[in-house]
Amino acid sequence: MTTPIFATDYNVYINHTDAGGIVYHANHLVFFENCRRDWFTKLGLNGYFLKTDSGEVQHFVVSQADLQYKRAILLDEVITVRIDKVELKPASIVFYQSIHRQQTNSPSSDRKNNESLLSSTKIVIACVQNQIKPDSTAKSNGDHEPNAIVANATPMRPIRVPQNLRSVIEQAINEA
Repeated sequence: MTTPIFATDYNVYINHTDAGGIVYHANHLVFFENCRRDWFTKLGLNGYFLKTDSGEVQHFVVSQADLQYKRAILLDEVITVRIDKVELKPASIVFYQSIHRQQTNSPSSDRKNNESLLSSTKIVIACVQNQIKPDSTAKSNGDHEPNAIVANATPMRPIRVPQNLRSVIEQAINEA
């Protein structure tokens, strides 16, 4: 088992679980998201929203999530959420992450580490920029036609991962 790029522990609370004390499947995504956000914070990055020199807003959106559930996560456990690998693409960042049950015994073997695996994922976050357009269809009373609202929704276009962000992430990957 390789050393993760980043790992942090989370407590499992009642709001994460169903009535049987098992973490909802969607909350695996929440734990993965929190881990990525905590890593960005540790790197001194301002999360997912960035402004260009010209004032345009760039941000990240999840464009793909491939999850594999191995074992249930239970109420009151302490879990370790890891970023195992990161791939930088021109307009996206690929995260390979995993959630592990904390081992209470002495140094564990590879077999024990595999038994501690609760779920794993490949998450792709794409860098996008909002393309804000003025709403020319607004009526004076503020009402909108349903089709006009959809047509004027703020579109996003993929853009390159900003160089300053790329540099910080590359440095963190190389130091891991």
